[in-house]
Amino acid sequence: MTDDPTEKKFRAWFEKTDLTKKGKIDRDTLARAFREKEHPLFKSNDHIDQLFQKIDHKHDDLIDYNEFKSYFQKAEGEIKHAFDNIDKNHDGYLTKTDLRSYLEDNLNIKATDEDFEDFYKNVDQDHDGLIRYDEWRNLLLLVPRNQGSRLKTAFRYFNEDVDLSSDGDMTIINDYLKGVGYFISGGVAGVVSRTCTAPFDRIKVFLIARTDLSSTLLTKKREISKRNANHPPLNKIKSPLIKAAQSLYKQGGLKSFYVGNGLNCLKVFPEAAMKFGSFEIGKNIFMKIEGKSSTNDLSRFSTYLAGGFAGMFSQFTVYPVDTLKYRIQCAPLRENRQGIIWRTAKEMYKEGGLRLFYRGIFVGVTGIFPYAAIDLGTFTTLKQIMIRRKANREGKREDDVKLSNFVVLPLGAFSGTVGACVVYPINLLRTRLQAQGTFAHPYRYTGIKDVFKQTIQREGYPGLYKGLSPNLAKVIPAVSITYLVVENMKRALNLE
Repeated sequence: MTDDPTEKKFRAWFEKTDLTKKGKIDRDTLARAFREKEHPLFKSNDHIDQLFQKIDHKHDDLIDYNEFKSYFQKAEGEIKHAFDNIDKNHDGYLTKTDLRSYLEDNLNIKATDEDFEDFYKNVDQDHDGLIRYDEWRNLLLLVPRNQGSRLKTAFRYFNEDVDLSSDGDMTIINDYLKGVGYFISGGVAGVVSRTCTAPFDRIKVFLIARTDLSSTLLTKKREISKRNANHPPLNKIKSPLIKAAQSLYKQGGLKSFYVGNGLNCLKVFPEAAMKFGSFEIGKNIFMKIEGKSSTNDLSRFSTYLAGGFAGMFSQFTVYPVDTLKYRIQCAPLRENRQGIIWRTAKEMYKEGGLRLFYRGIFVGVTGIFPYAAIDLGTFTTLKQIMIRRKANREGKREDDVKLSNFVVLPLGAFSGTVGACVVYPINLLRTRLQAQGTFAHPYRYTGIKDVFKQTIQREGYPGLYKGLSPNLAKVIPAVSITYLVVENMKRALNLE
């Protein structure tokens, strides 16, 4: 038997919890220990399940001493760190003023006087008006650390988000409100981002629809090489981007760069809302599958999967609007634009019924999976790495660290650029399927194999990357702006 007092303490805690004296604690035993300790949360089956999953690292539905010690050793260190941060004068006690200031300033919890008093009474177990460290520790040790904060989790359970049913189960009402917040944040971010980058999207579609080789970046390089051999004047060489911009401007002025943007915004709000909202739902589903108590602990593989499925779901919901948008953008610019949305929709329905709106749906939905997985997964992973490094460098807890906007912008640009480059050929083929038979793209296809075959025959493999340059010029600021708005709205709505 060791003489280490810390080891003795953890051993004593384990033995008090191991009511069956088998050396292993199952879920029911942990629940019984909660009841016997008369812990304020002993009626919460949801709370006990989360705590058990957090301690059970092996996921064998049993907690041995090493798992127990590992969890509580780490938990006690975090709890002590938080206590010292709140106890500004270091007198060993937390007053109501200390605790309320920390809730408001650090956790963005704006509690009513009644809610705060109820919570303080639950922590102040001897009701002497002060919270000692042992009272603080005894309560929070048995609270799972969700979303980076035990204190926030405890406050939610005790007050604003708790609704106990007749069976004693907890319904976390605020989770639903936060879910709506994620959808709203994503939708607003999508509209702001898309409007800012509409001209780039317009040029991209213009180049994709065209099939002459002069509009591809790779072919343009070949042309320049040939011209260099004959020493032509450099000022006569124009990039395909400049040519496309000039063509659009001549046909409709500045307005031509925003053709379809109104429809784009109607489409992108639900698309971005579904993307970011379903991403959070997906992470929570995988969190339960992996037995984690927080999405911050989710494996990278599951994070990328959640991102991919979120992209597929969002793409499917707005696909008909997407097809309609491409049809409008590929129409002659000089024709009457008034009522073009309904006119084009009627023409499409007359031509092929509802099926026409879903042309290319399979390649569109499956093609978006790798992009969304790489985009959302990479951003989330890099964000967590940056937060972890900053927390270690500044000696703070991860939940106390906030990344500046100057860090969020390049993270979004990188994740979006990598994803866009990987799946661009799929995006091009899907767009041509949607735009086939239009003024700008009169060719017809029988399916994804046919559009691929015809593209290679007419333009070679460089044709698969036609419009990549304006797409990247759009993606870099677009994704950066999207994540910037999303992250700031999440903070404003207290979603993290």
